[in-house]
Amino acid sequence: MKFEEKIKKLEEIVNFLENNNNDLEDSIKKYTEAMNLVKECDEQLKNIEGTITKMVSENGEIKDLVLED
Repeated sequence: MKFEEKIKKLEEIVNFLENNNNDLEDSIKKYTEAMNLVKECDEQLKNIEGTITKMVSENGEIKDLVLED
């Protein structure tokens, strides 16, 4: 699943969880799914950051790219 698709799915889950009419068991399943998606997105972002760091170079030398929060 692409990163953007994961974010969209997370948004859908948040909307589901914000609905107070949900069954507790369904809510727990959705929460677990969301946490797994968050973990996957975090891993993807870390991999992308590593790729960007390798791509940024100055005078032929690889330098670290500092991404501001």
